[in-house]
Amino acid sequence: MYSVLVTGGSKGIGKAICELFREKGYEVRSPGRSELDLASRGSVAAFIKKNKEGFDVIINNAGINPINLIEKTEEKDIEETMMVNLIAPLLLLRGFAGKMKERKTGRIVNIGSIWSAVSKPGRSVYSATKHGIHGLTMTLALELAPFGILVNTVSPGFTLTDLTKQNNSPEDIAKIEKMIPICRMAEPSEMAKAVFFFGSYENTYITGQNIVVDGGYSIQ
Repeated sequence: MYSVLVTGGSKGIGKAICELFREKGYEVRSPGRSELDLASRGSVAAFIKKNKEGFDVIINNAGINPINLIEKTEEKDIEETMMVNLIAPLLLLRGFAGKMKERKTGRIVNIGSIWSAVSKPGRSVYSATKHGIHGLTMTLALELAPFGILVNTVSPGFTLTDLTKQNNSPEDIAKIEKMIPICRMAEPSEMAKAVFFFGSYENTYITGQNIVVDGGYSIQ
């Protein structure tokens, strides 16, 4: 049975990813903050040390997105967003890539964002981290390809998660959906299907790519 690490798997897209991998017979680990706090280098190091055997599949899904104009962006938001969205995934992959190389197999999916394909005011730090995560994807795709390890980015667009419903009125959601060529937001399960393909052993040849799953929003 293949083992899968999914960060940020308690809700939204991450929860849907965990459910689909389990449904397909994978053994899924989705640690809570008490076990893996991505804002803490010490916690990340302890998690890597505790899980020396590593994982067959790693899905770097967790992320935070404080929204503010650049001149109003606080230092703590810059540091925490960089740590959670970019540095922690890099540290996890540094810690676990060796075991994948030993086994000469593995799949890695870094979750990017539509805001690395297009942009919007207030997303400077978040967009920077999501551009960075795909830079990490491309480099590791080249480094790890000789060992049978495939690395890709999946970048979700607008998705109808509980958080989306909480932060937007039905009228707000309707306005957003009018801007999407498919005329609706994605369901979390649809994002999970994309992540599952690239993170599973159904993917045998695609690596180094940024797959934007946004119903056509970013190509307008």
